[in-house]
Formats: sequence, structure tokens, C-alpha cells
Amino acid sequence: MNFIINREQLLIPLQQIVSVIEKRQTMLVLSNVLVTVNDNELVLTGTDLEIQLVAKIYLQSYESGEITVPARKFLDIVRLLPNEAEIKIELKDDKVKVTSGRSRFSLSTLAADNYPEFSESELDNQFLMNAGQLKKALNKTVFCMANQDIRYYLNGLLLHVSNSKLKMVASDGHRLSIYEDNIGTATGYESRIILPRKGVVELSRLLEDDDTELNIQFSSSNIRIYIKELTFSAKLVDSKYPDFSKVFDQPFFNQIHIQRQLLKDALTRVSILANEKFKGITFDISEDLLRLSSHNPEHDEATEELIIEYQGEPLTIAFNSQYVLDAVSNLDSELAVLTIASNASSCFIEEPEQQLYKFIVMPMRL
Repeated sequence: MNFIINREQLLIPLQQIVSVIEKRQTMLVLSNVLVTVNDNELVLTGTDLEIQLVAKIYLQSYESGEITVPARKFLDIVRLLPNEAEIKIELKDDKVKVTSGRSRFSLSTLAADNYPEFSESELDNQFLMNAGQLKKALNKTVFCMANQDIRYYLNGLLLHVSNSKLKMVASDGHRLSIYEDNIGTATGYESRIILPRKGVVELSRLLEDDDTELNIQFSSSNIRIYIKELTFSAKLVDSKYPDFSKVFDQPFFNQIHIQRQLLKDALTRVSILANEKFKGITFDISEDLLRLSSHNPEHDEATEELIIEYQGEPLTIAFNSQYVLDAVSNLDSELAVLTIASNASSCFIEEPEQQLYKFIVMPMRL
């Protein structure tokens, strides 16, 4: 196996592959990237057995073959070579020689036969979607996912396809985000799957060109997404996402309308003196006035008042300031709409008109 390639052709796909590979592996070969040369193509593969990324690069000069090389060492070599450098890579005995200009490197290898196959079931559902559309959906939900929660279904993102409608949901048990959109074409089916947390994070990094059309294929256990010359695959979370629809079926207080930026700035200031562990801020709401207040074990206190649009009975409720800030920061409109459940069990945060995105925060006791 040998081939010649430009540094820029190789660097970005290699960086994308290496981000999938875990630093600590139970199998040594999983620390390597699989390099395959055949039919005018260089194919790079990286996996941790839960997620796999495959990149294809067109070659003009090559000899076929395959081998695995240490992923991070290979990346560091390519990254530190000069821009536009021509790189020659060849397999000699059990070493891969990397040559560029006056630089010479020799990397140890493991046989490609030892590289594990990424097991996938038959992918019987598919739809096409714009990359920018998917990236926006991920950005509006990803930060609500749980991290290492014992309720493992929360350590991921619900993707619900219902004919031409797409819904994405993420929750850590204290807050929940919902993003709904139209994918434009009828799929003819309804299906719910849970993408794993790491897969969601890696996928959002890959969606750089908003105009790219994605081919998304999935089954009950796997998902595969074609992104130009990249193929992203992941094993799905084997569980059922909890039914959150009941939170909509309850009485609410009147809506509160407030300038998004004013609320964001006030929350940021008042949270300075909140308890560092719980980040609690009290919302005292009366007609056309919102009073934010915080205190901490050191007896520091902060208050700030904001003019709002609200007609209804006064109420007091407390929230984790960071949860509310995350929601408000993700709104695209100038106005934020807050709707609190009559039993004070939850607060909806959304935009006044284009309600593709809803954020629900559970209150806290101070």
C-alpha cells in the first residue's frame, strides 16, 4: 500500500475521525485509524464500537492495501507539516512510512484484519434533510441532555419522525427542550429513536456546511447519516423515552412577556450572588413587574426589578438561574414568553410567534 496526498486533503477528515476515537481503549486496535486504499479512494475509519466515522478521499496516485496506524500520532504528524505539503505514505513490512519534504516518520501498525467490524442492523427508514436545519434542531436541544444519569435514556436525544414532521427532545429531568420542524417531504412512517449523547455531540461538529443535503437512515438499533464524503454511524439507546405530553395538559397562569435581552442581563447579574451549588433565583411576579432576587450562605443578596407585560394574580417561584439563562439565550426573538403552570410545577419559555422551540424548566425550593 502506498499513496501520495496533499496535507489539506487529509487533515480535516483525519481530525474528524480522531474526535470519535476514545483515548483509553480496552482494545489497542481501537486507538488506531483504519487506512484502506482501493479504487482511486483513500478510506479512513475510526470507531469506539458505539460510534463510527468513515471518510472517503479521492486519490490519483496509489497502490491498494489496508492497515491500521495510531490515530493521534498520525494526526499530529499531518497537522504539524507545512500547509499544502505533499505527503507520501507507504507500508513497508509492519511499518507505515510518512514522508514529506525532508521530514521522515515511521509508525508502528496493527493488521487491518484485527480491526473490529461495526455491527449494524438493516436500516429500513430514511429521509433527506438540510444540514443547517438539523444543526439548528441540535443546537436548540443538545444542552438539555443529561450526562451520566442512571436513567440512561436521558443521556441522549429523542428523534421523532412523524411523516413530514420532525421533533427533537432532550431532558435531564430538571428541564426539557422541544424543537419541532417540517422536513419538507412525506416519509410515510412514524418512528421514535434515541441518539446517544456522544453521537449527538460528534454529529453537531460535522454539520459545518448548512447547505449540505443529508441522507439519514435508521433502524430501531442504529442510525447512519451520509454527509458529503463522510458516513456517520451510531448505535441507538435501547430504551423508551418518557411521555412528556402530560405537562401540556394542565391549567396555566397568564403569559408573561418580557424583553429577552433585559431578562438575560438581569439574570446574569443577580446570579452572581446566588448559592454557587444550587444557583437559585426567586421570581416575584406581580402586574407588570418582575422582581429577581438571590442570596447565598455568606448572607450576600441581590435584587433587580424588570418591567413586564402580565395581568393576573401575583406569584412567587424559584428557578435554577442557569437553566433559565440557557433557555432565554437560545430564543431568536426579541421577546421572551414565560408561562407558569397553575400548580407551579413547570415554566414554559418560548417565542411569541414562531414556536418551533419550547423550553420547560422545573422550579426549585429555596
